[in-house]
Amino acid sequence: MLGGQMPILILKEGTKREQGKDAQKANIEAAKAIADAVRTTLGPKGMDKMLVDSIGDIVISNDGATILKEMDVDHPTAKMIVEVAKSQDVSVGDGTTTAVILAGEFLKQAEFLLEQGVHSTVIANGYRIAMNEAKKLLESLAISASDDNTLRNVALTALSGKNTGIAYDFLADLVVKAVNAVAEERNGKVTVDPSNIKVDKKNGGSINDTSLVNGLVIDKEKVHPKMPSVVKGAKIALIDSALEIKKTEIEAKVQITDPSRIQDFMSQESDTFKRMVEKVKASGANVVLCQKGIDDLAQHFLAKEGIYAVRRVKKSDMEKLVKATGARIVTELDDLNEKALGKAEKVEEKKIGDDRMTFITGCANPKAISILIRGGTDHVVSEMERSLNDAIRVAAITKEDGKYLPGGGAIEAELSMRIRNFANTVGGREQLAIEAFAKTLEVIPRTLAENSGMDPINTLIKLKASHEKGNSTHGIGLSENAVVDMSSAGVYDPLRVKKHALESAVEVATMILRIDDVIASKKSAPSGPPGGMGGEMPY
Repeated sequence: MLGGQMPILILKEGTKREQGKDAQKANIEAAKAIADAVRTTLGPKGMDKMLVDSIGDIVISNDGATILKEMDVDHPTAKMIVEVAKSQDVSVGDGTTTAVILAGEFLKQAEFLLEQGVHSTVIANGYRIAMNEAKKLLESLAISASDDNTLRNVALTALSGKNTGIAYDFLADLVVKAVNAVAEERNGKVTVDPSNIKVDKKNGGSINDTSLVNGLVIDKEKVHPKMPSVVKGAKIALIDSALEIKKTEIEAKVQITDPSRIQDFMSQESDTFKRMVEKVKASGANVVLCQKGIDDLAQHFLAKEGIYAVRRVKKSDMEKLVKATGARIVTELDDLNEKALGKAEKVEEKKIGDDRMTFITGCANPKAISILIRGGTDHVVSEMERSLNDAIRVAAITKEDGKYLPGGGAIEAELSMRIRNFANTVGGREQLAIEAFAKTLEVIPRTLAENSGMDPINTLIKLKASHEKGNSTHGIGLSENAVVDMSSAGVYDPLRVKKHALESAVEVATMILRIDDVIASKKSAPSGPPGGMGGEMPY
């Protein structure tokens, strides 16, 4: 161009881009949309969502992490909010909906401040100051206890919002027994690994048929019909190698020219399996659980010796069997001896629904146990499994930390009041962000009230008035539809769940607030064979 500057093209024409306030507004709207999607599921009276995929399979749940995982989310910011739910689920098992609602509300309150000209960095700093104060307050407000009654109330609170029918009390008792069974003390500290509680599901029967097995349930049947269906005084061998003749690494061909040698060849194969079974019998084992395959001939010889055998047991189940029975996994049959065997009072094959399963019960001091869920349909048992896993996780956390907080929106109302008072001591523009943080916390009791059909404004006014009088444990009692003492009502949430939900919500909200430009990035070229199409090498 003469007499002017040439335009500088940095991005390709047609590149999708959002900048400045438009980018912030779009990101906040996406986060609010995700929060609104799960908002109606919060609390004991929350509703369920039905998710239908392209082939017609359905998932019915009110678990925030499950709903968001199944949703087909496209917006990049919305995906960040979904990650919050996943992180909450992986770390502490519960509070996924709370974390997502808080993240959405933090951004909604920030939007008002942005419109008033408060810079996003100031808002992010204010949120961080408020978060540090909130963590100190949570620690001071936490109640110390880890007895069975506390664990039961924590489990009941986690189960009450789930689709578990009227079996809350029964299931909560199972959870407490399971957590206590696998709890271990190391260096004076209690640790509970929830993965040692194996949750299996089979439809058929009712929820009340769900049972705790003092041992393990393996979803496999015995490999041969002539094997005993019940073995009492079981001595269990855990074998990691296949009871089969190993194939050669290179292709091999056996050629027999003399017909009389066919029988010799077959006899030799038979003798090999006989020796394998003799080694198992010599160890004293009467139950064999094999991680790999068992040849038909080996099955026949094991059945002749009255040994109960199961093949292709999952590696995770083998590891739990070690903890349940005290056995040691052997990779070579030569290493199998009496010391490597585990013990159980009974190993039994039972028909559950349409399938046969192996029950290993009566283990002396099992550090891995099973819960077998029953229910009318696949959808019921699947939601039950999710609910029980959440309850197990929160009970395990409470057992480890020994600290809980009152639920029902009580802790959020108390934090909101105290952080609003704290904001007055800070001053500056950050004070506005800290006040927005305090207002955000009110979304939890307000949503609980909305979901139970109560008047959210009147309920929130009553709750605030109660906390102003010093009733720090008062929350929304959804069975009474009134403001009541959550400690007396037994509505408890673990400290770690509340702390993690707040932290992760603040982290993602501050990260989204600092984004002022969304640009479509170039896609990486697909890696193909060298030399272009057809894999021809350049000359």
